Amino acid sequence: MNERRLTLPVEKETLLNLKAGDRVFLTGVIYTARDAAHERIVEELEKHIFSLFPLKGAIIYYCGPSPAPPGRVIGSAGPTTSYRMDPYVPILLQHGVYGFIGKGKRGEEVRNALRKFGGVYFIATGGAGAILSTKIVRSTIVGYEDLGPESIYALHVVDFPVIVGIDAEGNDIYELGPQNFKTQISQLNT
Repeated sequence: MNERRLTLPVEKETLLNLKAGDRVFLTGVIYTARDAAHERIVEELEKHIFSLFPLKGAIIYYCGPSPAPPGRVIGSAGPTTSYRMDPYVPILLQHGVYGFIGKGKRGEEVRNALRKFGGVYFIATGGAGAILSTKIVRSTIVGYEDLGPESIYALHVVDFPVIVGIDAEGNDIYELGPQNFKTQISQLNT
């Protein structure tokens, strides 16, 4: 497993070199979107009217940040469970999105789509939203303001810590981790 620092937007070839389990620190702009926002994005894509942010090269963070306390850019900004967004991943990848940040396992459809389009699924630490928010230096609502905390935000991040959960080859840390652990234990017992 490697440690990488990436400045966004990033070239797709850079993402293709990441491997499941790599630690990555992102600097640049990521966009938040949860369930309701994903539904609207896809509806607008089908009507050819989506224009809130450039999808090509985008990294989407499954997050609904809390309001900013006094003196802060944003409130807690932790990841939400990702599987609810699984149906939207293939169409977003087709429209140029490079990656997603969330927490938890993804379905086979997502692994296949990431492999087909060369995308990456990053994992952010669940339960650490207050700590993750310290890596956000600017926050701007770019769309669907009526959704409140589930609006789409442009988050300007510096050294935002993530782990490659599924790489562009479809390797999944949720499968590889237990396999590696079993291999290490069996080697200790021989």
